[in-house]
Amino acid sequence: MALRPFPPAQQVPRTRKVAIVCHQGANEYAPPNTVAAAQLCIDWGMDYVEIDVNMSQDGVLYVFHGPELAETTDGRGLFHEQSAATLDALDAGSWFDARYQGERVPRLDAYLRWIAGKAKVFFDVKRADLPQLIALVEAVKLEQDSFFWFSEPDRALEFRRLAPHLLLKVNAESVAEAVEAHERFGAALVECSLAALSDELLAACHSRGMQVMVFHTEKDPAAFRAILRWDVQLINCDHGDLVAQIAAEAGQPGASPG
Repeated sequence: MALRPFPPAQQVPRTRKVAIVCHQGANEYAPPNTVAAAQLCIDWGMDYVEIDVNMSQDGVLYVFHGPELAETTDGRGLFHEQSAATLDALDAGSWFDARYQGERVPRLDAYLRWIAGKAKVFFDVKRADLPQLIALVEAVKLEQDSFFWFSEPDRALEFRRLAPHLLLKVNAESVAEAVEAHERFGAALVECSLAALSDELLAACHSRGMQVMVFHTEKDPAAFRAILRWDVQLINCDHGDLVAQIAAEAGQPGASPG
């Protein structure tokens, strides 16, 4: 089955103080982790699209959360137990809305070549051959326009050993965890909740050269306004369009620096 070609997209100039990271793309309006969800983010002028990286049984990298296929496709079984041929034929859109019938699970290679220069990428790595992933990021020249997260500390340390030049994000809800993120993992970014924000946590991160990203998925204008008042660099959210609107109302009409 022929894959649908990725649509064209234009880079949008950005001047906001706080970079907006769209969790799995514009997942309120389009199927998460699809080209359609990323295209909306690009159209809105978002800074980053967060994607999940997964791998087929035969070693092909994809954009997919998983592990169950039935959560977001018409398939059944575990993602990593399927061949690339099987995964390429799945419908990843109809479950969300009939308008997205035929939306495919994107292969990571094609997805990154399409999105490079249009939005930056936050990689949540579920399953991947790390040398293959690193080589792909370098091939599409996303080294300066991406960062990575691993739920398993051992995998994060392996990634840091293999790719000291790429940016790693570590979760931290306290000063002690932020210090560990810097000293043990060489993290460039720390992600925390709104509840964890404090002057002490920000000082610990910024004094060590780490940026701070707040994870907040609820559609909560008051929370977004509160986050924008803190000295943080990124917000990871499910409602990037609303965050952009609130940022504009607060006098930040564009997006992130550099």
